[in-house]
Parts: sequence; structure tokens; C-alpha cells
Amino acid sequence: MDTHATEFSLSVLDLCPILAGGSAADAFRRSLDLARHAEGLGYNRFWVAEHHNMPGIASAATAVVIGHIAEGTSRIRVGSGGIMLLNHAPLVIAEQFATLEALYPGRIDLGLGRAPGTDQATMRVLRGNADASGENFPEKLDELRSFLESPSPEQRIRAVPGGIKIPIWLLGSGGFSAQLAGHLGLPFASAGHFSPDNILAGLELYRRSFRPSATIDEPFAMVGINVFAAETDNEATRLATSHLQAHLSLIRGVPIELPPPVDNIEEFVPDGLGNFPFLRSSIIGGPDTVRAKLRSLMEDTRADELMIHSMIFDHAARRRSYEIVMEVAGSGRP
Repeated sequence: MDTHATEFSLSVLDLCPILAGGSAADAFRRSLDLARHAEGLGYNRFWVAEHHNMPGIASAATAVVIGHIAEGTSRIRVGSGGIMLLNHAPLVIAEQFATLEALYPGRIDLGLGRAPGTDQATMRVLRGNADASGENFPEKLDELRSFLESPSPEQRIRAVPGGIKIPIWLLGSGGFSAQLAGHLGLPFASAGHFSPDNILAGLELYRRSFRPSATIDEPFAMVGINVFAAETDNEATRLATSHLQAHLSLIRGVPIELPPPVDNIEEFVPDGLGNFPFLRSSIIGGPDTVRAKLRSLMEDTRADELMIHSMIFDHAARRRSYEIVMEVAGSGRP
């Protein structure tokens, strides 16, 4: 697993946003276009995330979307950020991702999360009577990893295809997955794009817990971050209001399709924007602002890779945001 090919890499997280008045088919076309654009710009990975019962997110069938993106690109790694392991039988995930790796060899990542990726009612439908506490996550992870290994002659149940090496990442916003990734010697991705207050503690726990493995011999940490980049700070702030509106609707229990940006965002946040968590977890600004904030983030986290999430309504502006990030960061630290 060549995780240290460069000092610092940039990658993309995409939720296949469905725009207000748009369709999932439109979302998939835009996601493929964005993946091709990111590949041309030099981004390292393009990951999509599992979410359910959210009208503004089209990536519920995550493995299917990964196949769509991988088929339409040629070099960029494609994977899950992440698959919610407790929602599925490990055998099914093993079969899906071994199939993807067989179709697109050397390009598939399997990022695994412990959260449900949805509301509690939908989680119960997904999991049926299965344990919903998350306490059996390590056991399910062991089972999944065993199915991806070459089967033994006496093994009665096996994944087909199987015996295919796929990089496994653990994703998390708290300490559980960080510590488990460290103990198992796996790469770790911090969900800083929605849990900024836990980034540093999680990374410290991961590095302190790390044990070398056959996968990697030293810690490898990626940090997810929302970035809204434009030609000016004001325009970037306006672009970010689409995601902010959708985020506010989600935490109020009424998820929506991604709305167009607005100029009066203060009216949507009665308590004021000052301490709103979404803004603490986001880099919003023109090139100089983005460069300075990326530099600060890298200094604070010492991350090996950043995964950029830019949920912007206008597709051309979204493409441009990723261009600006790559321009100010280049191939090394900003």
C-alpha cells in the first residue's frame, strides 16, 4: 500500500448531492464529471459515502456508485468514505469490494464506518434485529477481513471473488475507531468535516495506539474537511450557504435536497453564526484565505492526506473550488 508516495496528498469526498428540483441521475452525472476533473487535477482518491433516507444524498448504494465512478475514470483511486459496516453482512461487503477490485485492479479503497449513516428509524429497518450498539464492530471487521483473505481448503463459506487485497481504512469522529485502527495497524480517516472538535484527540489516540502491521508500518492519517473556495472570501461564503441550509435542515429532522445559495444566511440561524459547529469545521474563502487555513490545519494535525468535501450547488463553482484548493496546495504542504 503506497501511502507515502508524496509528503502530502489531496483527495475528494463526494456525497452525490441531489440539487433542489434535480434528480439522482443528474447527481451521478455530476459526480462522474467531478471525479474526472479531480483526476485531471492530480487528486489522489475519490470517495463516496453511505447515507440513507436523505433526499439530498444519492450515494446510498455506495458500491454501485463506486463502480460507476471507477468505470468512468482511469487512474484515481475510488472508494468508500465510508461503508457503514454494521448495516451489512460482512460477506456481502467482501463480495462487493472484491468484485470492484477485480474489475478495477489497484484502484479500490474500502473505508469503513461504525455509525448508521441515517436516522434511528431507518437504521432499525436496515439492521432488522441485529445489534445496533456498535459494540460488535470489531468482530464484524474481523469477519470481513477474513472473507477477503485467501480461503483455506476446509472453509465452507467464502467470498467469491476472494483472496483479493483491498486497502481497508477505519473512519471515525471519536476515539473508538481511532484506537481500533491503531491497534490493527490500519490507516485512519478522521471525519473532521462534521466533527471538528474531535480531530486532534482522535489523531493523538490513533498514533499513540498504533502497532505496525502487514498493511502499514507506521501511522497514516487522513483528515476530512469542508472547503468552499472561490475567487473572493465573500463569494466563498455565499457558496457555503447551500450546505449550511441543508445541514441546518438535517439537524432539525427535516433533510432536504441541496438548495441554492442565499445572501441572507443569518435569517436561517436564529442564534447567530459565531459558534456554529459547521463553520468551525469548514475552510471558506478566496485563495489566500484557503491557503492560510490549509497550512494551519496541516500544522495542527500533521495529516498525511486531506480529503476535501465541497458541497456546492453550482457545478461549475464546485469544480472551480477544487481547482483553487489544488492551486494553493500544489503537490506538497500549502
